Amino acid sequence: MKMSLPTGLIEAEFIARPNRFLSKVKINGEIHDSHVPDPGRLKELLFPGARVLVEPKSGVERKTKYATVMVYSGDELISINSQLPNRFVRFCLDAQLIPELSTWQVKKQEYTLGNSRFDFLLEKDGREKLLEVKSVTLVEDGIARFPDAVTSRGTRHVRHLAGSITADRSAAVLFIVQRSDAIGFEPHWGRDPEFATALKKAVEQGLELMIYTTYIKPDTMNLGTSIPYNLESANG
Repeated sequence: MKMSLPTGLIEAEFIARPNRFLSKVKINGEIHDSHVPDPGRLKELLFPGARVLVEPKSGVERKTKYATVMVYSGDELISINSQLPNRFVRFCLDAQLIPELSTWQVKKQEYTLGNSRFDFLLEKDGREKLLEVKSVTLVEDGIARFPDAVTSRGTRHVRHLAGSITADRSAAVLFIVQRSDAIGFEPHWGRDPEFATALKKAVEQGLELMIYTTYIKPDTMNLGTSIPYNLESANG
């Protein structure tokens, strides 16, 4: 089962990224500003000359007429829309596509607990499960890595999730790899050792971890395969 995506994407050439949320793209020979809906570094994907897909946007208050939402790495199409995985996971939960979560129901989306807001609160037979979704775009030699930039928010989330586990409430992180070419997952020890350490400790404390690849086409997103993870640092 595939989730439909907005149609009408336009192929463009990536020129530059003046800041985290703005890119310069060339469409039919003209340079345009285009919003980047992913605050990550993305330097391995967004470089001058890269083929990207932009989505036309409209609205009186918008500063840009486009959003840079996908990029090609060779023949592999990768989504760089960090908001897309949440919508996709809701689609998968409603359609019972994720085996580990197929018997759980969505009790609330955007659930606030203490000082944190988690993506989903699930329920089953009187029990609850906190679920946080993370977007992954970086793959190196077949290994998906998160994060590609320091994420203090992500570190805080995994620590809070682990600390929120009780007899009646479990917690999980679901990493959605927005591409299909990953065969394994590791936290990015080189980019954010604090997050990597926090994730490893949280799993040791009972945090559930799921990683799924996806198949991206300009107009559809499809759940791929569950891939294994390694939480150990290469340096021990």
